[in-house]
Amino acid sequence: MIQPHLQCSSDDVAKMVILPGDPGRVDRVSKYLDGYQEIAYNREFKSIKGKYKGMDVTVVSTGIGGASACIALEELIACGGEYFIRIGSLGAYRQNIAIGDLVIAEGAVREDGASRMYIGKSYPAVPDMEITGNLIKKASELNYPYHTGIVRSHDSFYIDDEEDVIGYWSNKGVLGGDMETAALMTIGRLRSVKVGSVLNNVVLYKDDVKDGINSYVELNNMSEEGEKREIILALEALFEINKKL
Repeated sequence: MIQPHLQCSSDDVAKMVILPGDPGRVDRVSKYLDGYQEIAYNREFKSIKGKYKGMDVTVVSTGIGGASACIALEELIACGGEYFIRIGSLGAYRQNIAIGDLVIAEGAVREDGASRMYIGKSYPAVPDMEITGNLIKKASELNYPYHTGIVRSHDSFYIDDEEDVIGYWSNKGVLGGDMETAALMTIGRLRSVKVGSVLNNVVLYKDDVKDGINSYVELNNMSEEGEKREIILALEALFEINKKL
């Protein structure tokens, strides 16, 4: 059956799936694959299927926010996906997280609306431990700068008290914010599939970067390097799991 939003079928979806938010990131992941084919591009959902070191892998963009991410995850599960790693962007809530640093999520604050449509807010958003362990192991082996801890998933960048909200969660030890991790982890647990999340920091906490062009070029380069690292890290983590299947 062709899925209504992703426009894919079980023939298109591998057990191993990478979930960027941005459709453009799907193209950038493809550069690390040993050949690939395009599946579909419908709405915010762009999908390809290829191989990495002989492992079948599907890459699908989820768009912005938990609602869109849940649609993608549900349809991918219906097509046979079993292991999922989100590769996304994060805004830091801690001073020690540099641009391009990776954050491997050990859990997420559920301030998104999508996951609450599935189950009450007391249900935790936690990742699969096998995926998370492999992300940490590979990050260490590759000598990537990374942090582990709790992130916060939310639904808007433009609320009136945004600075106060970020300050509150920073004081509680939350590492940073994104918009999809909590929903993906929650649905993954409810549907008995394995979900992990690694995020590339693209915004400094209380950013005070000067307006000089050299600073912006440097930060952009660091952010791009972080994206490359999260792509490689996700592929390597899935490859480690696939070797044991």
